[in-house]
Amino acid sequence: MVQTRGVRRPYTTGNAAVDAQLAALVRGFGDGLDQRLLNELLTSVYRLGLDEASTGDLKVLNAAVKELRFAFKVFRPYRHVRKVATFGSSRMSRGHSAYGMARDFGRLMAQAGWMVITGAASGIMKAGHEGAGPEASFGLNIRLPFEQEANPVIAGTPNLINCKYFFTRKLLFIKESHATALFPGGFGTLDEGFESLTLIQTGKTDPRPIVFVEPPKSRFWQPLLRFMEERMVREGMIEPSDPSLYQVAHSAKDAAEIIQRFYSTYHSMRYVGERLVLRLHRALPPPALEALTREFRDLVASGRFMASGPLPEEADEPELQHLSRVVFRFSRQHYGRLIELIHRLNDVGTQ
Repeated sequence: MVQTRGVRRPYTTGNAAVDAQLAALVRGFGDGLDQRLLNELLTSVYRLGLDEASTGDLKVLNAAVKELRFAFKVFRPYRHVRKVATFGSSRMSRGHSAYGMARDFGRLMAQAGWMVITGAASGIMKAGHEGAGPEASFGLNIRLPFEQEANPVIAGTPNLINCKYFFTRKLLFIKESHATALFPGGFGTLDEGFESLTLIQTGKTDPRPIVFVEPPKSRFWQPLLRFMEERMVREGMIEPSDPSLYQVAHSAKDAAEIIQRFYSTYHSMRYVGERLVLRLHRALPPPALEALTREFRDLVASGRFMASGPLPEEADEPELQHLSRVVFRFSRQHYGRLIELIHRLNDVGTQ
């Protein structure tokens, strides 16, 4: 369906006979799939032919859809397991202090029941996989002109996915993970880190913990963070609350604890119409809700924070029905403040 001035109109090929054929084809898959979306996908393919798409355009779309389809199939059995996307330099030697930290971090996250996703190459990526072990690891390798090979921990396992394009790889890192850990690295690490920050800052992905990890004496990230907090905030390039989008850790233990604490009371969120539903592991007492309304009034478009059970619109997620809810009309601005609210929920929920 296409949204036009609040009215949904059908997304069709423009040919009634072809539309009927596509609808019949989709019905053959049964009721387990979202038949409307599958129909729209097939309609888009047909319309590419009507558009006389170039071979180059078709190659991009064909490769992207094929590798995303395969990746979704690989990740699907593990969607119930939280995962941390771990980035850092592939050039990091085993003797570097950050290598040992990444290995320890992977081990701690796996012990906590998490899985570790890395770019599958050497350096920090290999260290993260060494710590987590192949059973708790995913690798998103990128095919490069100089033949980047997967590290021996993840190579040959069913959890290795090879990507042709960086954009599909980056989508998978965000879509399939629940946290981002940034160890010292180069352009690729910065690219992935700023992707995470931008998507959260703009509300294009759900809140998540983002941790800049550095060895105790290196201060690797400090110049960059100082630039963001002093220069970018001061000149109005980012919101004063945007530094709340990330935290800094100087040990593997601290990084693992920061990530796990983010989900200690907070579980997940979902929009239901104009309402934002925060799902929690435990209910908050009424005085805490009143305090939240006062402290985070700037996030509320109207009304106040309300305790709730699952809303009727959430019936399609039966596995989350046991969770408590805090519901409010979010202004959809200042996502750094939303992260601060989640931190406060975690503080209140553990008291």
